[in-house]
Amino acid sequence: MDIGARIRQLRIKNDLTLEELASRTELTKGFLSQLERNLTSPSIQTLEDIAEALGVTMAGFFSEEKDEKIVFTPEDAFVDEREGFTIHWIVPNAQKNVMEPILLELQPGQSSFQIEPHNGQEMGYVLSGKVLLVRENSKKGVLVKKGETFYIKGDQAHWLNNPGVKTAMVLWISTPPEF
Repeated sequence: MDIGARIRQLRIKNDLTLEELASRTELTKGFLSQLERNLTSPSIQTLEDIAEALGVTMAGFFSEEKDEKIVFTPEDAFVDEREGFTIHWIVPNAQKNVMEPILLELQPGQSSFQIEPHNGQEMGYVLSGKVLLVRENSKKGVLVKKGETFYIKGDQAHWLNNPGVKTAMVLWISTPPEF
């Protein structure tokens, strides 16, 4: 592990200057600068003092922080083929996030799964084809065509039907995750 780089990373993350860290640790600014550039090595006690001033334990200091993945490729997606529709889970493990997006591929004349009432909101953008957004209190539904968006509260059971003759593709996002 690059101890100097880790000290610098945590110092910047805590929005501290070298001078502020020096004041908190009772070390000199010059010594900390040398540490960050790996020109010298700290004692265990000095490293513990620095870690404490940076708000981490020694274990936290040495734990490798993984970069949060923010871009996902088609290879990251999970595809769930069901009778009449296919769900493309385009963000892996999205159920741990605040919102959950899927691509729903709905075959002609078929319906999606039913989403039960929940405290949340959903939006969908029709990428191709057309869908009928059906809500529990309005079985007639609302037609949403390619290039159009729906935005609803999750307070009623609802689902999508494909009344067309072509496959419909919908980007569907739920908050909190419901899929």
